[in-house]
Amino acid sequence: MKRMGMIFRAKANKALDRAEDPRETLDYSYQKQLELLQKVRRGVADVATSRKRLELQLNQLQGQSAKLEDQGRKALALGREDLAREALTRRSALQQQVTDLETQHQTLQGEEEKLTLAAQRLQAKVDAFRTKKETIKATYTAAQAQTRIGEAFSGISEEMGDVGMAIQRAEDKTAQLQARAGAIDELMASGALDDPSGMAKDDITAELDRLSGGSDVELELQRMKAELSGGSSAGQQAIESGQNGEAKPSPQQDQPRFDKQ
Repeated sequence: MKRMGMIFRAKANKALDRAEDPRETLDYSYQKQLELLQKVRRGVADVATSRKRLELQLNQLQGQSAKLEDQGRKALALGREDLAREALTRRSALQQQVTDLETQHQTLQGEEEKLTLAAQRLQAKVDAFRTKKETIKATYTAAQAQTRIGEAFSGISEEMGDVGMAIQRAEDKTAQLQARAGAIDELMASGALDDPSGMAKDDITAELDRLSGGSDVELELQRMKAELSGGSSAGQQAIESGQNGEAKPSPQQDQPRFDKQ
């Protein structure tokens, strides 16, 4: 089971490696960093909103405290010491709330400064990552294009391999058809195959027809020469004897020849 699990993980890792595109991974990481930066900025805005709310409460309490102090002075001036004491008591309670709110305001202000600084640092990091991401993507795209061009020139790419196989199959089929056509011609010339049209001839018949045709041409040429020279009987007999395949002796050749002394 452990071996099967290891093999499965190895196969899955290899399949994921083939399917993974570094450019897509970089874009996804950049998107996540932007989302984190957006969350930090929202946190800064929330802290700033809380700080502003405390400032409004502080201003309101300080206004009430100043009003109570003024009322106590007026009551004391009118001889109402009891009212003046009550006003000062309320002012003291409000002053305690003001102190607590000022403490919270200082805490929120410190948190806001920390978050603002963190947001600035994160912004700088995201900007640097974006520049590096674009550089890596451009380099990867250039290397990928160069690899494809090299594979296309060398013929080891998948597309060019398919083209090469198609060309090889076409050449093999062409050679096979040429060989078949040559074999059929040889068989028909030798008479091994019957021609249903009756027009085909073997080598011997073709040679006899050629010799017969050449003899007819020679005889026709001798006849034309004899006609041009005046149509002598000897030439006519030679032509006729040539046509019959025998050479007949002329009468003059049969007669004995006597020399005059």
